[in-house]
Amino acid sequence: MNSISLSIIGFGNVGKGVAEVLYTKNRYFKEKYGAEIKVVSISDSSATLWNSEGINLKEALEVKKSFGSLKFWGQEYEIYSLNPNEVVEEIESDIVVDVTNDPNAGKWHLKALKAGKIVVTSNKPPVVFYYNDLISESHKKRIPYLFEATVMAGTPIITLLRTGMPADSVIKILGVLNGTTTFILNSIENGMDFQKALKRAQELGIAERDPSGDLKGIDAAYKAVILHNLAFRPIDFDKVQIEGIEFLSEDEVRKAKKNGEPFRLLASIEDGKIEVNPTRIPIDSPLAVNGTSNIAIIETDLLGELIIKGPGAGIKETASGVVGDIIRAIRIQNDLTF
Repeated sequence: MNSISLSIIGFGNVGKGVAEVLYTKNRYFKEKYGAEIKVVSISDSSATLWNSEGINLKEALEVKKSFGSLKFWGQEYEIYSLNPNEVVEEIESDIVVDVTNDPNAGKWHLKALKAGKIVVTSNKPPVVFYYNDLISESHKKRIPYLFEATVMAGTPIITLLRTGMPADSVIKILGVLNGTTTFILNSIENGMDFQKALKRAQELGIAERDPSGDLKGIDAAYKAVILHNLAFRPIDFDKVQIEGIEFLSEDEVRKAKKNGEPFRLLASIEDGKIEVNPTRIPIDSPLAVNGTSNIAIIETDLLGELIIKGPGAGIKETASGVVGDIIRAIRIQNDLTF
């Protein structure tokens, strides 16, 4: 049995989803992969729980649900006030799992890799702005840096581009990569006004409290850069041409749908060129997705067009990507797969 220890940084919706999967599927992971996964620390914005023997994930979830903060756990575990840098430096673990929205997390991702720790993340900015340094250090230390959940939640587009087509050269990727904007556009198409559509998306947990990153196209652009980095080469975020949906009128959206060409926030990715903008999509195109589904059409020299479609958001869907990377890391370290 291979034992591996985790530090989970971030215990919001995604962090709780990861803990839930690790708890409920613990026996499955043992039986299928021979993996004993032990969480030795969990950090939310208020506190860090740390126990080298392993934390009871069921109880951690119950405390978070009941009190909203890990600092109220009582006497069973030592409670510390540690920032992510200190977690990386002071807590002995094999894998650091970042499920925060910290835009500066690339700095402590790099620190973790330099310390010989695997990093698994759902956090997009580090992979956008620190990609060269992180991948270079990962290769230098011969340990994985994994980020499946940064694009399309758990739908395995990262794995596909990274290892699934080793003989192919990518020519172009077209994708609808932001489920929040699609949900809002759908709602407007069905008669709801923009503000009500946005509020509904927030109530359902589809849109963030601050939705500007989605509406302005920033989130889709982050995802497009990550795909470009994998499919072609690293690219500066400043070179991305971005236009969001915030200036589309409700009349435009409804008229486009009526004419059979609904607007979707489309990312177009070619070598050295990324554009993100609202685009009229023929209603019979695979790209004319609805709800929070994401889709990408990948054109390669040998396979031609590949279509990958799946959930682009959701707690268990994102947890699938994060926990999948944890399993991949274990298997890579044991030379079972690459």
